[in-house]
Amino acid sequence: MHYRIGTRGSKLALVQSEYVKKRMEEAYPEDTFELVIIKTTGDKVTDKPLASIGTKGLFVKEIEEELLSGSIDMAVHSMKDMPAECEAGLTFAKAWKREDCRDVLILKSAESFAVLPSGAVIGTGSLRRACQLAMLRPDIQFTAIRGNVDTRINKLMDDSYGLDGIVLAAAGLNRLGRSSEITEYLDPEVVIPAPAQGVLAIEAASANTELLDKINALSDDNSHREAVAERTFLRLSGGGCHAPIGAHCVTKENGDLRMVVLFGNDDCSRILRIEVTGTDSEAVGHEAARMLGLE
Repeated sequence: MHYRIGTRGSKLALVQSEYVKKRMEEAYPEDTFELVIIKTTGDKVTDKPLASIGTKGLFVKEIEEELLSGSIDMAVHSMKDMPAECEAGLTFAKAWKREDCRDVLILKSAESFAVLPSGAVIGTGSLRRACQLAMLRPDIQFTAIRGNVDTRINKLMDDSYGLDGIVLAAAGLNRLGRSSEITEYLDPEVVIPAPAQGVLAIEAASANTELLDKINALSDDNSHREAVAERTFLRLSGGGCHAPIGAHCVTKENGDLRMVVLFGNDDCSRILRIEVTGTDSEAVGHEAARMLGLE
């Protein structure tokens, strides 16, 4: 069989899709795979914060349309950028091994977040990141910044932007081979990551069971259980780009799940954090939502 893999055209999206392509080729040498680059609304509108122009679907709508039309057979995304639910007729394959889920800081000159001078400016397009870091350092300023990894790092180094640091996902920098540029890793218990951060979202038509079986055969059980718990909470919280929402689930040695979650309002004046444990992924997500009064 010949399979077409839809992807955004950014450097990170292509690295992720090439990784999926390579693993599929190695596992199924009788099949062939090609990448199909698709430009999304999120790629076209780069000068506004996500929260001001729509939902996370900005990065996937056009790709999902291609999937539904049959123009492509599967698509690769970053799961943290995905809407809480798939478009009707589409589904996510089981999660493969998760990359580092942590947020990180790249600082221009300071050695750590703690020693940044009062009034320092941090660039981030994420309300979740800004809210949590502001709780740690109320004297730090945050400004909206968008663009791919290269664009953001270039803005940091360009003095005209007045940035002292930026916040990015460790997973993206690791996949791009740029982890050496990280100044500081943020503790995921302190700065809770986005739900399913570090997980690749591999999407296909629900009816394409043969392809889904092939993808699922390469999945990682712990990563999948954690992603399901985090995304269940995201779905029940009405998750999108307009409120700070975080979830960090880990599999304990005995196989149980432990998840810490964050939920706040859109001006960060009210931030709630709780911890839940359990054995069933969806039940853990439901319990977190119930404890926060979201269900």
